[in-house]
Amino acid sequence: MLRVAVVGSGPAGVYAAGALAEHHEAVDVFDRLPCPFGLVRYGVAPDHEKIRSITSTLHRVFEQPNVRFLGNVEVGRDVTVEELHAHYDAVLVACGSALGRRLGVPGEDLPGSFSATDFVAWYCGHPDAMVDRFTLEARSVVVVGLGNVALDVARLLAKDIDALRQTDMPDHVLRVLADSKVEEVSIVGRRGPAQARFSTKELRELGDIAGADVIVDPADLELDEGSAAAVGADPTLRRNLDVLRGWAERPPAGRPRRVHLRFFQRPDAVLGEGQVSGVQLERNVLDGSGGVRGTGQLSVVDAQLVLCSVGYRGLAIPGLPFDERDGVIPNAGGRVLRDGVPVPGEYVAGWIKRGPTGVIGTNKHDAHETVAALLEDLPHLPRAAYREPEDVDRLLAGRGVQVVGWAGWCAIDGAELALGVASGRRRVKISEREALLRAAAADSASR
Repeated sequence: MLRVAVVGSGPAGVYAAGALAEHHEAVDVFDRLPCPFGLVRYGVAPDHEKIRSITSTLHRVFEQPNVRFLGNVEVGRDVTVEELHAHYDAVLVACGSALGRRLGVPGEDLPGSFSATDFVAWYCGHPDAMVDRFTLEARSVVVVGLGNVALDVARLLAKDIDALRQTDMPDHVLRVLADSKVEEVSIVGRRGPAQARFSTKELRELGDIAGADVIVDPADLELDEGSAAAVGADPTLRRNLDVLRGWAERPPAGRPRRVHLRFFQRPDAVLGEGQVSGVQLERNVLDGSGGVRGTGQLSVVDAQLVLCSVGYRGLAIPGLPFDERDGVIPNAGGRVLRDGVPVPGEYVAGWIKRGPTGVIGTNKHDAHETVAALLEDLPHLPRAAYREPEDVDRLLAGRGVQVVGWAGWCAIDGAELALGVASGRRRVKISEREALLRAAAADSASR
């Protein structure tokens, strides 16, 4: 039986583990967090319960007898890649892209300017997010980006607190949102509506917020020849434009909050002295070839909080090659490349393989492609010297690592559900790492 270590328990890693388990291979799935499911748990907005329901499918993979979950284990710190090779015939890395990309403009490091990745981690209860990271004393917020994450952030800032109390948000997040002073949210992007990467469902949800007017400048919806052709060829873009035109034609109703969609605006600088006070924008026009160029026309939008949502990039893992420019591990069809040559026994899947593109379902095909390459390489894979599950367990125990197994995760799951019952909600997420580890340890103590 082949022994494979999968690094990362998000959709790509779990889909890969499931595909390997179907071929009766033994798979250990490592994650640096005590909880599985990656961005499904810590990236999907809490009010998107239907998308989060994919966890039930991922859950079933870990119930197979030849798949183990080893949470709270960081590869590169608690165990090296070289040590994984000594215990597994193949190592498949699917750890995603953890960092938000930067704008690269003056003032970006001012207090009050954050990556949207940090804000998402905070409201999703990520163990690495500081509890007091955000206060929402700001009255005006600028969200930079024209993708679904930007829509999520804007929606949760504008949404009524009563609607959010039904989610699994940690209590400290709900308290901050309940006291929010936010009145204006501006979604800013350097290109136009035909180049935005919104899904129609997410876009429409902005218009469903009872306490917020959505404001769009009709002039931003006038299409040049290239944009008109793109909209004509893409049903999603046509639907999006219909939604935007409906908002542009509708007068504001005087609701407590306003969400502005500002197209063709490039952030030129984050303004402020000791604290964010605004964002300077340069008006763009399309250049006819899919890009944009600045016009030199500047304006300023007031803001006491700036959240940048212009993409993600991966993190290097010690012991593996890394492409700093693209933020991925260099590979060919999932086979890791060292100096341009595939390495038998090293593979990648998901965002760390292809970059942060696609939706959750994209990872299934991606993972299966990598697993097919791995199985094709089977005759050439080096055999691990230590082949028993207990071997890696002893290695980690000797280093004092509190490994959270599947039973430990189930204990965390049960603890969160119990907190939900106590507060009249379905679930309340535990965010602090030590509290998660205590909940996981309760399983061992009860046996």
